[in-house]
Amino acid sequence: MADWNAGQYLRFEDERTRPSVDLLRRVPLPDPQHCVDLGCGPGNSTELLVRRFQSARVSGLDNSPGMLAKARERLPGLTFEAADIATWQPDERFDLIFANAVLQWIPDHPGLLTRLVSFLKNGGCLAVQMPNNLNEPSHRLMEQVANEGPWATKLTSASGSKEKIGSFEDYYACLQQAGCTVDIWQTIYVHPLDGAGAIVEWFKSTGLKPYLDPLSPEEQAEYLGRYEAEITKAYPTQADGKVLLRFPRLFFVAQRL
Repeated sequence: MADWNAGQYLRFEDERTRPSVDLLRRVPLPDPQHCVDLGCGPGNSTELLVRRFQSARVSGLDNSPGMLAKARERLPGLTFEAADIATWQPDERFDLIFANAVLQWIPDHPGLLTRLVSFLKNGGCLAVQMPNNLNEPSHRLMEQVANEGPWATKLTSASGSKEKIGSFEDYYACLQQAGCTVDIWQTIYVHPLDGAGAIVEWFKSTGLKPYLDPLSPEEQAEYLGRYEAEITKAYPTQADGKVLLRFPRLFFVAQRL
């Protein structure tokens, strides 16, 4: 895919940071010494780690040059590394591996999670949040518009760009087998946004990217127009003029025994 647009992503910074706050609250570590933020993006989640664990060494990892540039600007005293989580092999272990809204882009979750747990110290935690919204109208309509438009052949692989999220039982069993205790839950956030266009803007920096990147500028404009028309029908306007974006997210904190 083309590089991530950090500015577009940060248009909804408060809403996007809230799950990181909720995930961090459930991390049971009083004084970790070494923390890494996987898929750190523009550094908004990394900043939360720095504020909570003030004596810890905190670093960030991402594969987007644009996101890393924003993170380094935001937190100039930290180390941010360009790397692919799917092949990342650190030479040291961590007290906390924090992965907010990133692992959904990486395949083979059983293998991935087992490998990440192996990078933890004994007693360390793997804290993960993943959007679990592929069955929401916002995402079903991405696929519908892709299949019905003149760009259908260009977008045949777009729907497979995100890993299908497993069940509670899937992740619980996998992490237990990796030698962890597991705290797992799901939260449905409801974001009041300023109309259907705001929903489109929200997903332009994330879920829509696999659909938009293969298209020409003219095709992108037409795709987004059709998508917004469908979103308008799927998300009714409330009395105050807002639309309500439902956003389920799956969380777990796995602590290595």
